[in-house]
Amino acid sequence: MEQKKKIILLAGPTASGKSTLAIRLAQHFNGEIINADSMQIYKEISILTSKPKVEEMENVKHHLYGFISVREKFSTGDWLELSIKKIYEIWKKDNTPIIVGGTGLYFKALTNGLVKIPSIPNKLKLEIKKMHNELGQKIFFDKLIKEDPLAKKFVLPTDTQRSMRVFEVKKFMDKSLFELIKETKSNFTNEVFKKLFINAPKELLHTTIEKRVEKMFKEGALKEVEKFQNMKVYRELSANKILGVKEIKDYLKGKTKLSEAKDLIALKTRQYAKRQFTWSRGHMKSWDMIYSSNINELFKKAINKIA
Repeated sequence: MEQKKKIILLAGPTASGKSTLAIRLAQHFNGEIINADSMQIYKEISILTSKPKVEEMENVKHHLYGFISVREKFSTGDWLELSIKKIYEIWKKDNTPIIVGGTGLYFKALTNGLVKIPSIPNKLKLEIKKMHNELGQKIFFDKLIKEDPLAKKFVLPTDTQRSMRVFEVKKFMDKSLFELIKETKSNFTNEVFKKLFINAPKELLHTTIEKRVEKMFKEGALKEVEKFQNMKVYRELSANKILGVKEIKDYLKGKTKLSEAKDLIALKTRQYAKRQFTWSRGHMKSWDMIYSSNINELFKKAINKIA
């Protein structure tokens, strides 16, 4: 692999202007954009997920936007597989892949690789759950440490779900989950990645979020959720977690007023942005933090970091 090739990674909290900057960068670097937002993958929901509009996607090639149904399951592993394929296709044309979005786990999978754990049989899962119920977390955790000493470093004694998961992997694969993590590598060398995070001020972000929520309703968010509701999507599928779906459903059922639904969507979006900042502090320490309220200045800062 030629080291002159690069992959631009552009992350940031919701409503920070990632899509606009990504298009500018794509025009400058002869780039193509790959979506890294786990909610912009769906065909049927565009307004609530702030998917780039058709006219925005006209001059620059966009990949992995609105390509699967809300009725389908889609994992980080699925995204990684498709993204790697797209990156090589874009490189083949001597273009630059620009990965843009707010889903931290997608970026981590791309830069660090993703642990490949085969599906654990239900029978084994039930056996371990039964054992946990009989022993209680304290004794179960002691048993886990004897089976997998590495777990002591990475699992909290009170974390029941993680304790059972690590035990399942050890029993099924006869190998520690943490050994598998250590052996996991990215498909790409670290040098090809140019990592940018739009570190927008929280106060400004809050104002932008309020405006975005109002805009969503003007553009037809209510109709979008009505259609989604009629599709009767299984409750456990990820599309149900799209911000605004539950709040608008409650309004349509007469449980809340429209103003309350809007306030709640704005609040939950702010909370989501806060979680994205927290993720960046924990997992994106090697990333370049950039920001300007002026798109031309922001573009210049991005260019300087990539060059």
